Amino acid sequence: MRFTAVLFLAGCQTLLAQSNLSLADAVKMGLERHPAVEASAAQKRAADSRIEASRSGHLPKVTYSESITRSDNPVFVFGSLLEQHQFTQGNFDLGTLNRPNFLNNFQSQLSVSQTVYDFGGTRSQVRAATLESEIAGEDERRARRNVVAGVAGAYFAAILAKQRLTVAQEAVRSAEADLTTAQTVRQAGLSTDADVLSVRVHLAGMREREIQARYAVDTAQAALDDALGLPLETKHDLSTPLTEAKLGSADLEGLDKSAVQDRAEARQAALAVRVNEAESSAARSALFPKISVRGAFEADRQTFATKGGANWLFGVSLDWNVFNGFADRSHREETAHLAAAARARQKQTDSAVQLEVRRAYADWQAAQERIGVATAAVAQAEESLRITRNRYQAGLTTVTELLRNETATLETQTNRLEAVYQQRLAATALELAAGTLSGDSDALK
Repeated sequence: MRFTAVLFLAGCQTLLAQSNLSLADAVKMGLERHPAVEASAAQKRAADSRIEASRSGHLPKVTYSESITRSDNPVFVFGSLLEQHQFTQGNFDLGTLNRPNFLNNFQSQLSVSQTVYDFGGTRSQVRAATLESEIAGEDERRARRNVVAGVAGAYFAAILAKQRLTVAQEAVRSAEADLTTAQTVRQAGLSTDADVLSVRVHLAGMREREIQARYAVDTAQAALDDALGLPLETKHDLSTPLTEAKLGSADLEGLDKSAVQDRAEARQAALAVRVNEAESSAARSALFPKISVRGAFEADRQTFATKGGANWLFGVSLDWNVFNGFADRSHREETAHLAAAARARQKQTDSAVQLEVRRAYADWQAAQERIGVATAAVAQAEESLRITRNRYQAGLTTVTELLRNETATLETQTNRLEAVYQQRLAATALELAAGTLSGDSDALK
């Protein structure tokens, strides 16, 4: 029965691996399974835990201790008898006071302390921890967007590899047809054996390209599996075609503004300024006193459960580090300088993300124009090849001219596929640079 279940599950896994996979499903799968997303989410949870740790400054500290002490030290014995409520008139005997017998003291102590006011030190620490959690959240957002971009790039690279293989296979079939034509023309006495040999060499070159393209498909498929967080041997039938991306809005000024507002790097730089300002506030609070209250309950016994007494205390304290070698003042100055550095880095980051947007925008425009040029080149090459084939069959041109046109047609077809692929990558990179890339972005449709 177990063996049958294993076979059934294996069959289901195989069926799933061979099912159609759209780009939208691939992106969703990558966001669910990729280790980078998992790691960034764990980092975010760790940052959230630090918020709770910093909030503990607002809560009381409760400590319980249990100890046992045995000694004949006169001071210990005298004090312990008082704490145990076991002191009697006979304990005033000078011999007993100077040389008492061993005494056990089982001590249980419960203490509670609470900071009442620390001039905003704990509040600033909580604010800094909260902002650091937001920074970790931006790391998670950036990881997710990078996964989306990686999945899209790997997905279209896999499609491009398959289409290159199709073009290479078509080139092989075309070369085989040219060989048949060359042999026919040779038999008709309109060419020589050298022409046939030239076509055979050309056919061998096309078959080499087909071999390279076939193995490139396997590599691209493995790269897609890696981007999805799947085992590298998983197979997919990709259903989203490699076509031009249509961006709904590509206004450069709007993209610049979006990058500064939505890019994780820009948001993190702004948050870092606020973190340093909060830490500077916390450093300033160390210059002022801290007011605390403390209460304790204590039980002391000669045995674990009997011959004992209890006492309690309550107190209010004010702790003020009046002078500690200028360490607090130096720390305050350090945090102020770090805040200034963070503001400078924010300006640098804003400029850097805007520059990246401009580069991505230029790449996208260039890719748009390149598609038009490549499409026109394919049409021209195919028409030239048609004319050359007809002329060769009629004995009006050489086999060299035919093969040159064959190669040119193959190159233009490959170049157009590459142009569409690069345009897809450029569109994805533009939305990534603008901070708007997501699973339902225009670049992925």
